[in-house]
Amino acid sequence: MERVGGIFGRIALAMAGKRSPWGNAPKGDGGSGEDGEDSPPSSDKPDDNSGGPRNPWLPGGSDNNGDDRRRSARIEDIFKNRGPEGPRRNTGGPRGPNFRIPTRPGGKSWFPIIGAVIVGLWLLLSSVHQISPREQGLVTWLGGKYNHTLNSGLNFTLPWPIQSVDKENVQEIRSETIPEGDTQKLILTGDQNLVDLTYLIRWNIGDLKLYRYRLADPNDTVREAAETAMRQSVAEQELDTVLSGEGRAEIEQNVRTRMQAILDSYQAGVTVQGVEIDKTDPPESVVDAFKDVSAAEQDAQAEMNRARRYAQQLLARAEGDAAAFDKIYEEYRLAPEVTRRRLYYETMESVLSKTDKTVIEADGVTPYLPLPEIKRRSQQSATAAAQQDN
Repeated sequence: MERVGGIFGRIALAMAGKRSPWGNAPKGDGGSGEDGEDSPPSSDKPDDNSGGPRNPWLPGGSDNNGDDRRRSARIEDIFKNRGPEGPRRNTGGPRGPNFRIPTRPGGKSWFPIIGAVIVGLWLLLSSVHQISPREQGLVTWLGGKYNHTLNSGLNFTLPWPIQSVDKENVQEIRSETIPEGDTQKLILTGDQNLVDLTYLIRWNIGDLKLYRYRLADPNDTVREAAETAMRQSVAEQELDTVLSGEGRAEIEQNVRTRMQAILDSYQAGVTVQGVEIDKTDPPESVVDAFKDVSAAEQDAQAEMNRARRYAQQLLARAEGDAAAFDKIYEEYRLAPEVTRRRLYYETMESVLSKTDKTVIEADGVTPYLPLPEIKRRSQQSATAAAQQDN
């Protein structure tokens, strides 16, 4: 009650022209300085700009005229810090949050360590190179000038971009089919005929430096060298030899040798592994004629084989007869009369057994019954009857 009375007492003194409980009295209205009376003591902490306690309804500080009197909130102040999404909050700065990069325990920055890690990774990734057993690597200065070649294994170079490494599989077997697709490739033979050839070239990289820096287009160079060597090799053979396949192995070997010599003269860095001929056909315009000729040749070959077989049979029979005669002659030399008589009887028996006539002597002729003739006629009658029944 005493406290409430003190408050009302201060209000009354303020209304009587004494000191205001909320601050200094306005000038001209009378105050403690003018009538010399002391104001009742206040328990509240006085404001920096006034002698009384701070008015909670006034904004911080004073207005332009230094007036700290109470005033109502203006509509501009209410919506000053308010946006469409709600009241705005001070997040540490006028343009966004006050973000700070974390520091090390000692208070130092992480930037030196991060930079050292990045530089170490750059040196490791661009200076150390693992080359597989089937590969080689070309080392160049600043991506242009050749420096040296790396073989298989772990290799070290200066970091990129000072030195760069380009890897290539040098043991891979590559192939080129000539011609590509169904295109016809006519080549002139030694007897002035044309043959349609399809062949396969197998090659790999022998020297990576020469392969990269001596050839503008390695595949085209290999194809052109193969065509040159094939035309030269086929021109040494006749058409029948090429079509029959008898000289195919020789042609393939000649093409490989000549093709390697051409590429070596170009310093191409290419090694030819093999040449395989897939097809040897006559030109399409004369295929039918070639088929007829081939059929006639096959018929002639069949007749020749048949004649050879008959000749062999006759020869074997004649050799058998000659061997039998030699044996008989040896027996004849031992007993000429007996052998001569035996030969005579055997000869007459073989001759007379094939005739239906009978030879008899003139004296004491005996009636003869023609049994062979009767037997032959009976056989003919039985055959005719069987044919009529059918």
